[in-house]
Amino acid sequence: MVVYGKQVARLIVLKSPHSIQNIYLAKEIDKSFFALLKSVNKPIIRLDAKKAQALAKGGNHQGCLLEINPLEPVDFTLIKTMNFIVVLCGVSDVGNIGSIIRVSYALGVDCIVICGIKSLKQEGVLRASSGAFLQMPFCVVHNPLDVANELKQAGFTLYGADMQGSNEVVNVAHKKALFLGSENQGLSKRIIAKMDFILTISMEREFDSLNVGTAGAILIDRMINGRIG
Repeated sequence: MVVYGKQVARLIVLKSPHSIQNIYLAKEIDKSFFALLKSVNKPIIRLDAKKAQALAKGGNHQGCLLEINPLEPVDFTLIKTMNFIVVLCGVSDVGNIGSIIRVSYALGVDCIVICGIKSLKQEGVLRASSGAFLQMPFCVVHNPLDVANELKQAGFTLYGADMQGSNEVVNVAHKKALFLGSENQGLSKRIIAKMDFILTISMEREFDSLNVGTAGAILIDRMINGRIG
């Protein structure tokens, strides 16, 4: 797959140089950045502007593109040994997925489970996460109900985010999973029925809801600190 932009390219070179297949340059770059790219000992290929735009699909590539190996998901059996999982149920917007991955990586979530979408656009998620996707363990499972059942059997306490949830103070379990619903529909009734706790974020002013990326960040931070509500 092809990713682009100087910041993402720099992170890949520093964090995951083994994943690089080819380096594409469409303009002159500063000497220090060129030396960094050259240090990975991969082919450096010059492109004209038209070809670079085609590879970037019209995105702002800043003259630097990398062809890298797709990121590999972890096996679901490994997830059961972890302590804090975030499960995305039908979240499809690349920006939201990237935002949640970025926050999850920064705050110490062990793994992201992505459910209910037809395909995961890794290039877009990597860019939207500002490169955090490189280091964040993830797994893709079709049915979130299967995830809820498996985690329950593995001793996890399940927390779901919903506007109709409780504002009561909840002490957060050691092994925990936070389920976040899609941008339009939220969590389905069948998923909500599987949860041990339904959480909400109190609003000081009248407003219908928060973006799932923003709501997820708030709840993840609260769960890391051990108490919600």
